[in-house]
Amino acid sequence: MKKFQFSLDNVLEYKRQVLDSLEVEHGALTAKVRRQETVLADAERRYARTNEEYREKKAIGMRVVEAVSYETGLRVLEQEIRREAEVLQSFRQQTEVKRREMVAAKQDTSSIEKIREKKLECYNKELQKVQEKLIDDLICARSSSCRQENVL
Repeated sequence: MKKFQFSLDNVLEYKRQVLDSLEVEHGALTAKVRRQETVLADAERRYARTNEEYREKKAIGMRVVEAVSYETGLRVLEQEIRREAEVLQSFRQQTEVKRREMVAAKQDTSSIEKIREKKLECYNKELQKVQEKLIDDLICARSSSCRQENVL
């Protein structure tokens, strides 16, 4: 009996390559999200530190120029936090889109793999039947040759 060959092996291999590629892209986007979360957290810490410093100095008294400088700095930090949050949201959306693509590719690959498994199972059953028939034929041939030797 000929060796098992699945007609969609090329398609399956392509789907696996696409899935691997999507997993790499998803991993890269996830890393970008983590880095951006760190950038945002740093900006928020700088804002909190500057705001606390401003409150302490305001409580003990400060010049107007210094107060304006702190307020301007805080507004700039607020804008930076908003920008960084928008970038983070964009990265998260990109990651989610890539995750969905990856899930779809995984489903495609899985369905083809299941078809392959069923075909291989059928092939193995057929191979087993052929082998059993061959064994039965050998046993029958042996027993008939033994009978002929006994008769002579």
